[in-house]
Amino acid sequence: MSSITTQLVAVDRTLWSGEAKLVTAQTTEGEIGVLPGHQPLLGQLVDNGIVTITPDDGSEKLVAAVQSGFLSVSTDKITVLAERAEWASEINESEAQEKLSSSDPKEKARAEAALKALRRDRAS
Repeated sequence: MSSITTQLVAVDRTLWSGEAKLVTAQTTEGEIGVLPGHQPLLGQLVDNGIVTITPDDGSEKLVAAVQSGFLSVSTDKITVLAERAEWASEINESEAQEKLSSSDPKEKARAEAALKALRRDRAS
């Protein structure tokens, strides 16, 4: 199967860079799946979304909780630029559950994204 160069980058760090078979992202227009050969596009990520990357090397699917940003697809590269991103494996579920009752909308959105990422990771 073919692959496409992919990067997942947050403001504070690069989370992943490599070859992927499939990338999915939750955008303001809905969830989109991008395979090699996809038409170029630019999409806006939702405030409490999930990005999944299926690496070309056969390793397990990677799931990240993301906070706003953009998905850019060109003929030879996918770039996900997020304001904030964290791998499902980095998420403390009990802390995320507690933050769901936060009065801060950004903190609550981050907790929602974190819990969605955990659910998606466990389902894969």
